[in-house]
Amino acid sequence: MKVNSADIVISAVSSKQYPSDSIPEIALAGRSNVGKSSFINKMINRKNLVRTSSKPGKTRTLNFYIINDAFHFVDVPGYGYAKVSKTEQAKWGQMMEEYFQTREQLKLVVLIVDIRHKPTEEDVQMFNFASYLEHPVLIVATKLDKIAKNKRDQHIRQVRNAFITEYNDQPNVMPFSAETAENKEEIWAVMEKYLK
Repeated sequence: MKVNSADIVISAVSSKQYPSDSIPEIALAGRSNVGKSSFINKMINRKNLVRTSSKPGKTRTLNFYIINDAFHFVDVPGYGYAKVSKTEQAKWGQMMEEYFQTREQLKLVVLIVDIRHKPTEEDVQMFNFASYLEHPVLIVATKLDKIAKNKRDQHIRQVRNAFITEYNDQPNVMPFSAETAENKEEIWAVMEKYLK
């Protein structure tokens, strides 16, 4: 996909603030330090539309970005960041639940994980939650450039196996590098199917 325009629309904390149009949305979820911002910026060919931070846990709202005036990317708060208070975590949880449970425009959840590590319990919970609500899920395993070529298959298998659950016995996993843009077009091809 050729991205000609990408802009932030709103940072929302409740459904009252969601954009009122009916264009399709792709939600981007993942742990706080997994490279979600870098993934989004690389996919839309922008250096810093989504701010990357050395401090995890910076995204505290649902950030709606309009892409090509045709669909939204929705960057949801990263989970699993220990330095955030329990109260704050609970708030994020409610905000995300409301969005995932009520948003009819949501067509696909892109769950971003780090290919170097086995997915966490929270990653699997996020996957199961989205699958339980019958949202299609694409798992993007980032930081592919950090893995030796002869170890890639082993790491992809480790990621895929972690997400074989009662909800899905064939999870869709695509490796990706924000450094080299490897598999960028293939990921767009998958996402575009859900935007029709």
